[in-house]
Amino acid sequence: MTVHSQLMQLGLFDARVPRYTSYPTAPHFSGAIGPADFAGWIRSIPVNTEISLYLHVPFCRRLCWFCACRTQGTVSDDPVRAYAKVLKAEIDLLRTHLAPGIRLAKLHWGGGTPTMLAPDLIRELAAQIFDVVPMADGGTFSVEIDPMEIDAPRLDALVAAGMNRASIGVQDFDPQIQAAIGREQPYETTLAVVEMIRARGVTSLNADILYGLPHQTPTRIADSVQKLLALSPDRVALYGYAHVPWMSRRQQLIPTDALPTPEERLELFEIARQLFLADGYAEIGIDHFAKPSDSMAQAAKAGKLRRNFQGYTDDVSPILIGLGASSISRFPQGYAQNAPATAAHTKAIRAGQFSTERGHAFTDEDTLRGRLIEALMCDFHINRAEILRDFPVTPERLDALLTTAARAFPQMLVLDATGLSIPESSRPLTRMVARMFDAYDQSKAKHSAAV
Repeated sequence: MTVHSQLMQLGLFDARVPRYTSYPTAPHFSGAIGPADFAGWIRSIPVNTEISLYLHVPFCRRLCWFCACRTQGTVSDDPVRAYAKVLKAEIDLLRTHLAPGIRLAKLHWGGGTPTMLAPDLIRELAAQIFDVVPMADGGTFSVEIDPMEIDAPRLDALVAAGMNRASIGVQDFDPQIQAAIGREQPYETTLAVVEMIRARGVTSLNADILYGLPHQTPTRIADSVQKLLALSPDRVALYGYAHVPWMSRRQQLIPTDALPTPEERLELFEIARQLFLADGYAEIGIDHFAKPSDSMAQAAKAGKLRRNFQGYTDDVSPILIGLGASSISRFPQGYAQNAPATAAHTKAIRAGQFSTERGHAFTDEDTLRGRLIEALMCDFHINRAEILRDFPVTPERLDALLTTAARAFPQMLVLDATGLSIPESSRPLTRMVARMFDAYDQSKAKHSAAV
């Protein structure tokens, strides 16, 4: 039996499995976590701790059809300015709960389109954040940049504020594919923006590209990847497009009959993968690539790669505070998510309290299973000795968990004295293997993404 046949027999091409950027995944959060819990978790952060912070800007000048993020379109800058005022109030509220000496290891602005912020708003928000939580030595300030929504004044403001890593969305460079997903973005425009970024001394560049898009063929994805390689990004996220029109209504505009089959998706991924590897990139987890000199590649090599809501990361801080509507925070105690709607978020902040609407408090079982899943997603290996050292689980119970997973994928995994491993040929199954350690009912999680 060929590997392809084994993958098909095991249900890879029919599966809908979470991306496991958290455990439990967001559909299993509940209203049991509220503003008081969130505030209490912030107050419990010890003095002089290094934390990470995420700031969410949910506005876009254009709404790309492929996107399933919670965003809203606006032609006017007025809603953005009003929202920035709320963010400033939220940062001030955060100040009242933080212990002294706390510093930022990572700051990330995402969206939406954070580059919709005018230069004065960029300067004001960054200054206020750093006044509350100064950047630690060697800290990273990264910003998601839409090449169609950026100019020299905004780039100058970002760089002056301390941005030292830029992340650009590419998706695909083929004009027909761009038209089919509502994301027209000429290669020449992207190239010009990359040159502007580098001319300002920002040497670290991330890029996102998608496989599984309508009209995508082996020839077309190879051409897009080669164009992307010409930009020489330090990191690349090669995400699979998840067609979930029941969750994101704008995806109904995408021609379903032009989408590749699951088998074709796997071929598209493999073509892109081989091109990145041939160009010297290190493979990171299931869908990232990085130059060997990049900190993410170094973290992966050292066994310090982690998983969070942005995907793979070299951020080892146990605390991530999310600001803005729909942002999710992570603490040692659990997850907390702000109100998704900007109106509800704004109302709470103006009333002087956080907008936390849902979340999840970790149990010991959650932390154990979360680490098992993260180890598979990051390292393709569960280290038996590490788990027994760090978690209150008996050898017998851990061995039973590992054995159950191995038996579910006969001849596809390696189970030995060191633990459970996923060989390279079986790595398309990684998320399905990870699901074996998920104690929650994923069949009811409507927001799960397609493989």
